[in-house]
Amino acid sequence: MAQSGLNSTVKLLGTWGSPFALRAQVALHLKSVEYEYMEEVLNSKSDLLLESNPIYKKVPVLIHGDVSVCESLNIVQYIDESWPSDPSILPSHPSDRAFARFWAHFVDGKCFETINAVAGAKDNDVRMAMAGNLTDCLTSLEEAFQKSSKGGYLFGGENIGFLDIACGAMVGPLSVVETFSGVKFLSEDTTPGMLQWAEKFRAHEAVEPYLPTVAEFLEFAKKKFNVQ
Repeated sequence: MAQSGLNSTVKLLGTWGSPFALRAQVALHLKSVEYEYMEEVLNSKSDLLLESNPIYKKVPVLIHGDVSVCESLNIVQYIDESWPSDPSILPSHPSDRAFARFWAHFVDGKCFETINAVAGAKDNDVRMAMAGNLTDCLTSLEEAFQKSSKGGYLFGGENIGFLDIACGAMVGPLSVVETFSGVKFLSEDTTPGMLQWAEKFRAHEAVEPYLPTVAEFLEFAKKKFNVQ
Protein backbone atom coordinates (compact mmCIF):
# COMPACT_ATOMS: atom_id res chain seq x y z
CA MET A 1 0.00 0.00 0.00
CA ALA A 2 1.32 3.45 -0.89
CA GLN A 3 2.55 5.59 1.97
CA SER A 4 2.79 9.37 2.37
CA GLY A 5 5.00 11.26 4.81
CA LEU A 6 4.08 14.38 6.71
CA ASN A 7 5.97 16.55 4.21
CA SER A 8 4.25 15.14 1.13
CA THR A 9 2.19 17.53 -0.99
CA VAL A 10 -1.41 17.90 0.18
CA LYS A 11 -4.33 18.80 -2.09
CA LEU A 12 -8.03 19.08 -1.32
CA LEU A 13 -10.64 18.73 -4.04
CA GLY A 14 -13.82 20.55 -3.08
CA THR A 15 -16.58 22.74 -4.36
CA TRP A 16 -17.99 26.05 -3.12
CA GLY A 17 -20.45 25.73 -0.29
CA SER A 18 -19.95 21.99 0.14
CA PRO A 19 -20.71 21.18 3.80
CA PHE A 20 -18.60 18.05 3.46
CA ALA A 21 -15.55 19.83 2.03
CA LEU A 22 -15.91 22.21 5.01
CA ARG A 23 -15.16 19.31 7.33
CA ALA A 24 -11.83 18.67 5.65
CA GLN A 25 -10.95 22.38 5.56
CA VAL A 26 -11.60 22.77 9.29
CA ALA A 27 -9.54 19.68 10.15
CA LEU A 28 -6.61 20.82 8.00
CA HIS A 29 -6.77 24.28 9.60
CA LEU A 30 -6.77 22.83 13.11
CA LYS A 31 -3.67 20.80 12.31
CA SER A 32 -1.95 23.75 10.56
CA VAL A 33 -1.47 21.67 7.41
CA GLU A 34 -0.48 23.59 4.29
CA TYR A 35 -2.44 22.40 1.28
CA GLU A 36 -3.61 23.37 -2.18
CA TYR A 37 -7.37 23.78 -2.51
CA MET A 38 -8.67 22.79 -5.94
CA GLU A 39 -12.20 23.91 -6.84
CA GLU A 40 -14.27 21.36 -8.77
CA VAL A 41 -17.12 22.12 -11.15
CA LEU A 42 -19.38 19.18 -10.51
CA ASN A 43 -21.24 19.21 -13.83
CA SER A 44 -17.82 18.94 -15.50
CA LYS A 45 -15.77 16.75 -13.19
CA SER A 46 -12.02 16.91 -13.58
CA ASP A 47 -9.91 13.93 -14.56
CA LEU A 48 -8.14 14.24 -11.21
CA LEU A 49 -11.43 13.86 -9.33
CA LEU A 50 -12.49 10.87 -11.42
CA GLU A 51 -9.10 9.23 -10.91
CA SER A 52 -8.98 10.01 -7.20
CA ASN A 53 -12.55 8.93 -6.38
CA PRO A 54 -13.58 6.49 -9.14
CA ILE A 55 -16.33 4.88 -7.03
CA TYR A 56 -18.43 7.89 -5.97
CA LYS A 57 -16.92 10.57 -8.24
CA LYS A 58 -17.63 13.34 -5.73
CA VAL A 59 -15.89 15.76 -3.41
CA PRO A 60 -14.21 16.09 -1.04
CA VAL A 61 -11.08 14.14 -1.84
CA LEU A 62 -7.84 14.61 0.09
CA ILE A 63 -4.71 13.81 -1.89
CA HIS A 64 -1.68 13.32 0.35
CA GLY A 65 1.34 12.50 -1.77
CA ASP A 66 0.27 9.40 -3.69
CA VAL A 67 -2.61 8.55 -1.36
CA SER A 68 -6.22 9.58 -2.11
CA VAL A 69 -8.70 9.65 0.77
CA CYS A 70 -12.45 9.97 0.10
CA GLU A 71 -15.56 10.64 2.21
CA SER A 72 -15.46 13.58 4.59
CA LEU A 73 -15.60 11.80 7.96
CA ASN A 74 -12.93 9.39 6.77
CA ILE A 75 -10.81 12.35 5.66
CA VAL A 76 -11.10 14.05 9.06
CA GLN A 77 -9.98 10.89 10.84
CA TYR A 78 -7.10 10.45 8.36
CA ILE A 79 -5.93 14.02 8.99
CA ASP A 80 -6.04 13.52 12.75
CA GLU A 81 -4.01 10.32 12.55
CA SER A 82 -1.54 11.51 9.89
CA TRP A 83 -0.70 14.75 11.71
CA PRO A 84 -0.76 13.60 15.35
CA SER A 85 0.34 16.90 16.85
CA ASP A 86 -2.12 18.83 19.03
CA PRO A 87 -4.93 19.55 18.90
CA SER A 88 -6.37 16.06 18.71
CA ILE A 89 -9.61 15.90 16.77
CA LEU A 90 -10.96 12.52 17.83
CA PRO A 91 -11.37 11.80 21.55
CA SER A 92 -8.64 9.73 23.17
CA HIS A 93 -10.88 7.28 25.06
CA PRO A 94 -12.37 4.43 22.99
CA SER A 95 -15.89 4.90 24.37
CA ASP A 96 -15.80 8.63 23.58
CA ARG A 97 -14.53 7.88 20.07
CA ALA A 98 -17.35 5.37 19.54
CA PHE A 99 -19.88 7.93 20.81
CA ALA A 100 -18.54 10.59 18.42
CA ARG A 101 -18.54 8.24 15.42
CA PHE A 102 -22.08 7.04 16.15
CA TRP A 103 -23.52 10.56 16.23
CA ALA A 104 -21.46 11.66 13.25
CA HIS A 105 -23.03 8.87 11.20
CA PHE A 106 -26.44 9.84 12.59
CA VAL A 107 -25.88 13.32 11.16
CA ASP A 108 -25.07 11.94 7.72
CA GLY A 109 -27.62 9.16 7.73
CA LYS A 110 -30.60 10.95 9.30
CA CYS A 111 -30.14 14.70 9.62
CA PHE A 112 -28.90 15.48 6.11
CA GLU A 113 -31.58 13.25 4.62
CA THR A 114 -34.31 15.30 6.29
CA ILE A 115 -32.57 18.63 5.60
CA ASN A 116 -32.57 17.80 1.88
CA ALA A 117 -36.19 16.67 2.07
CA VAL A 118 -37.24 19.98 3.64
CA ALA A 119 -35.24 22.06 1.18
CA GLY A 120 -36.41 20.14 -1.88
CA ALA A 121 -40.12 19.81 -0.98
CA LYS A 122 -42.44 21.45 -3.51
CA ASP A 123 -45.59 20.96 -1.45
CA ASN A 124 -45.93 22.84 1.86
CA ASP A 125 -47.64 19.92 3.62
CA VAL A 126 -44.75 17.65 2.70
CA ARG A 127 -42.27 20.30 3.78
CA MET A 128 -43.91 20.62 7.21
CA ALA A 129 -43.95 16.84 7.65
CA MET A 130 -40.25 16.67 6.83
CA ALA A 131 -39.64 19.65 9.13
CA GLY A 132 -41.12 17.61 11.97
CA ASN A 133 -38.68 14.79 11.21
CA LEU A 134 -35.80 17.24 11.24
CA THR A 135 -36.92 18.66 14.58
CA ASP A 136 -36.85 15.13 15.98
CA CYS A 137 -33.30 14.63 14.68
CA LEU A 138 -32.08 17.84 16.28
CA THR A 139 -33.80 17.02 19.56
CA SER A 140 -31.80 13.79 19.63
CA LEU A 141 -28.62 15.73 18.88
CA GLU A 142 -29.43 18.14 21.71
CA GLU A 143 -29.46 15.20 24.10
CA ALA A 144 -26.13 14.00 22.72
CA PHE A 145 -24.71 17.50 23.05
CA GLN A 146 -25.74 17.81 26.69
CA LYS A 147 -24.08 14.47 27.42
CA SER A 148 -20.88 15.18 25.47
CA SER A 149 -20.18 18.87 26.08
CA LYS A 150 -19.75 18.62 29.87
CA GLY A 151 -20.99 22.19 30.31
CA GLY A 152 -18.92 23.64 27.46
CA TYR A 153 -20.10 25.30 24.26
CA LEU A 154 -18.80 22.57 21.95
CA PHE A 155 -19.35 18.82 21.70
CA GLY A 156 -15.70 18.50 22.67
CA GLY A 157 -16.18 20.75 25.70
CA GLU A 158 -13.91 23.74 25.20
CA ASN A 159 -12.09 22.51 22.09
CA ILE A 160 -13.47 21.77 18.65
CA GLY A 161 -13.44 18.05 17.91
CA PHE A 162 -14.66 15.31 15.58
CA LEU A 163 -18.35 15.59 16.44
CA ASP A 164 -18.27 19.38 16.19
CA ILE A 165 -16.81 19.07 12.69
CA ALA A 166 -19.37 16.42 11.73
CA CYS A 167 -22.33 18.46 12.97
CA GLY A 168 -20.83 21.71 11.74
CA ALA A 169 -21.49 20.64 8.18
CA MET A 170 -25.18 21.25 8.92
CA VAL A 171 -24.86 24.87 10.03
CA GLY A 172 -25.20 26.41 6.57
CA PRO A 173 -27.90 24.02 5.27
CA LEU A 174 -29.94 24.49 8.46
CA SER A 175 -30.00 28.25 7.97
CA VAL A 176 -31.41 27.64 4.48
CA VAL A 177 -34.19 25.27 5.50
CA GLU A 178 -35.19 27.57 8.34
CA THR A 179 -35.81 30.23 5.70
CA PHE A 180 -37.63 27.86 3.34
CA SER A 181 -39.90 26.39 6.02
CA GLY A 182 -40.29 29.29 8.44
CA VAL A 183 -39.40 26.88 11.26
CA LYS A 184 -36.65 27.68 13.75
CA PHE A 185 -34.98 24.31 14.14
CA LEU A 186 -32.44 25.61 16.64
CA SER A 187 -34.12 27.57 19.44
CA GLU A 188 -33.83 28.39 23.12
CA ASP A 189 -36.98 26.39 23.79
CA THR A 190 -36.10 23.06 22.17
CA THR A 191 -32.35 23.00 21.50
CA PRO A 192 -30.66 25.64 23.69
CA GLY A 193 -27.33 23.83 23.73
CA MET A 194 -27.24 23.30 19.98
CA LEU A 195 -28.25 26.92 19.39
CA GLN A 196 -25.28 28.20 21.37
CA TRP A 197 -23.06 25.53 19.83
CA ALA A 198 -23.92 26.68 16.28
CA GLU A 199 -23.00 30.28 17.13
CA LYS A 200 -19.74 29.17 18.75
CA PHE A 201 -18.87 26.87 15.85
CA ARG A 202 -19.58 29.46 13.15
CA ALA A 203 -17.35 32.01 14.89
CA HIS A 204 -14.43 29.63 15.51
CA GLU A 205 -11.18 30.74 13.86
CA ALA A 206 -10.83 27.36 12.13
CA VAL A 207 -14.33 27.60 10.65
CA GLU A 208 -15.11 31.24 9.83
CA PRO A 209 -12.79 31.51 6.78
CA TYR A 210 -14.48 28.56 5.04
CA LEU A 211 -18.16 28.81 5.99
CA PRO A 212 -20.23 30.96 3.61
CA THR A 213 -22.66 33.48 5.06
CA VAL A 214 -26.35 32.68 5.47
CA ALA A 215 -27.17 35.00 2.55
CA GLU A 216 -24.63 33.25 0.31
CA PHE A 217 -25.97 29.82 1.25
CA LEU A 218 -29.54 30.95 0.64
CA GLU A 219 -28.79 32.31 -2.82
CA PHE A 220 -26.98 29.08 -3.73
CA ALA A 221 -29.87 26.93 -2.42
CA LYS A 222 -32.50 28.91 -4.35
CA LYS A 223 -30.67 28.14 -7.58
CA LYS A 224 -30.08 24.49 -6.66
CA PHE A 225 -33.69 23.78 -5.73
CA ASN A 226 -35.23 26.27 -8.17
CA VAL A 227 -36.95 28.17 -5.36
CA GLN A 228 -37.86 31.86 -5.63
